[in-house]
Amino acid sequence: MVKNPQIRIPIIISLGAIAGVLCRYYIGLWLLQNFKTQFPIDIFLINISGCFFMGFLSTILARKYPLHPELVLLLITGFLGTYTTFSTYELNTAVNLNNLSRDLLYWIGSPILGLFCLEIGIKLAQITLSIKSRN
Repeated sequence: MVKNPQIRIPIIISLGAIAGVLCRYYIGLWLLQNFKTQFPIDIFLINISGCFFMGFLSTILARKYPLHPELVLLLITGFLGTYTTFSTYELNTAVNLNNLSRDLLYWIGSPILGLFCLEIGIKLAQITLSIKSRN
């Protein structure tokens, strides 16, 4: 591994980012092909699942691997940073304002359900850690 952190850290983040953006692309493509709807299901489900994984992984990494900040950079900053972006959500909402009830559901539902999934991820990680510590 590269010893210079000014080189190593951007490489670590980039590797996570490549994986995250490819997951975003292929999962989004699969969702659009398999769920025929006017609702932006691809961005919605990617953002919601990203919130869950953000809560779960950040809790696991903070409690189980606090001495590995590069793992946090790889998974949280790199992977999840490109996998889920609420800027895409905002842009999609602004551009597609033509069905008020659907667009309001999407606009309001994303952050509410996202926060809920973030909390579920945190709680599941806490349960997972407490089960492993008993064994």
